[in-house]
Amino acid sequence: MHMALICMGRLKEGYWRDAAAEYGKRLSRFGRLETIELPDLPEPAHSSPAIEAQIRKKEGEAILSRIREDDIVVCLCIEGTQLDSLRLSRKLTDLFDTGRRVVFVIGGSLGLSPEVVARAQLRLSFSPMTFPHQLARIMLLEQTYRALKIAAGERYHK
Repeated sequence: MHMALICMGRLKEGYWRDAAAEYGKRLSRFGRLETIELPDLPEPAHSSPAIEAQIRKKEGEAILSRIREDDIVVCLCIEGTQLDSLRLSRKLTDLFDTGRRVVFVIGGSLGLSPEVVARAQLRLSFSPMTFPHQLARIMLLEQTYRALKIAAGERYHK
């Protein structure tokens, strides 16, 4: 398994970094995990829809510059498909079994650009609720770990 995680922003608080490191360590027994943190673009306090679109576009260009032509892209977005843990395990197993790098993308606070979403082979949503990007990142790592344990036939608490 070769998995990459592209995120806008970095984990600033130690507890988020600790959680990410723990799941990174757990995932390492299944394959390679690469984390790519891109700098957040500043958002003006009173931005217009046009300015927000410009920010999403610039962030999208930065994200797309880190995606290879043969990558399989999974975008986390609120309008994506919601899967239970068993279905996610089967889906990720199918993606990882291709031998290609599977790239998960978590956008900035304004969401993902249409160009990034269009590049995705899978749009994934954890909930119709909005979560902080740091929490979404930890949830993604945990759910990926859970999916791989399920696929390996190992016990994982429900």
